[in-house]
Amino acid sequence: MFLCVALAVGLSARAEGPGLSATSAVDRAVVRGISFLMSKQDDDGAIGKMDRKSKDNASVMTALALMAMASVGHQASDETPEGRAMRKALDFILAADRQDPTGYFGKYDGARMYGHGIVTLMLAELLGMGVDARQDALIRDRCQKAIDLIVRSQKVHKHNAKFEGGWRYTPDANDADLSVTVWQVMALRAAKNSGLTVPKETIDAAIGYIKRSYNSGKHKGGRLVNLKSGFGYEPGHSPTFSTASEGLLALQVCGDYEAEELKGTAAWLHEQKVEPSQRFFYYGTYYYAQGMYQRGGEDAEKARELVEKIMLAEQKDDGAWAGRDQETVSKVYSTSLALLSLSVRYHFMPIYQR
Repeated sequence: MFLCVALAVGLSARAEGPGLSATSAVDRAVVRGISFLMSKQDDDGAIGKMDRKSKDNASVMTALALMAMASVGHQASDETPEGRAMRKALDFILAADRQDPTGYFGKYDGARMYGHGIVTLMLAELLGMGVDARQDALIRDRCQKAIDLIVRSQKVHKHNAKFEGGWRYTPDANDADLSVTVWQVMALRAAKNSGLTVPKETIDAAIGYIKRSYNSGKHKGGRLVNLKSGFGYEPGHSPTFSTASEGLLALQVCGDYEAEELKGTAAWLHEQKVEPSQRFFYYGTYYYAQGMYQRGGEDAEKARELVEKIMLAEQKDDGAWAGRDQETVSKVYSTSLALLSLSVRYHFMPIYQR
């Protein structure tokens, strides 16, 4: 459940703007970002459909927006405009046709396992925060079915042993990549933290895949050759800003705080420029901000200051953030990830707490 505690940074007063008190530039930016997301909600509750004449990515965009709102302290049970928007959005996600009989959320809007992991993570984080017992029970039921599908999908025989423990775009895929895998891992850990049934061996196998994605050989004793490197999109691939940041967060969420791979990735990321011109900037920065927060100390503080400086400069007049390259397809996508990046100062969502 969310920590319903007023934070010194200004989340205690809900009278100024939608949900946050305007005590700092970041607070004001968050207020504007949340207002933008609410302005993109359709009558059916969906937020940020990429094409209003279709259902493309409706579930995954709505789930990201819900996580962004929850990450800065809003709850579906609030009697506020934000709370009402979240209730409508949850009703959209929980509608009978959004999840197929196997438990799969990825078919409805074409988001595949990528979207399935995001929707499942969102439901696990909002478990216990429904409007009433009926909605909480529905969230629990849908989330457990989604988790069971993730568990089954991991067990599909992979065509190469290096992919064992990971996930790809479809439940029956016989390969894996880091981006899809990390969303499933986040969902699994959030569900386990919320009391749902998650086999330990599933998470252990996923950790193995993530570590194999670290770009380094090993000495005979098993120690890493490259003590300054990062995680690649697949085992054997070179790290990028986004993939290195994905692995940085995922291993820590799994509790493996002292892994050599984490130390090497943090050192590698210290030497990378964090700037909006990067490919998949908002996606990578979400993982970077949350992953460095988990590191704590100077790493966390420097990353937070850097991310806040960039995000304040990049916010548009309408309150949105707009990505460059592929991220231009949806302001809701970029805005949700920007808000999740800024949310490290608030610490509301359990999965991101240290």
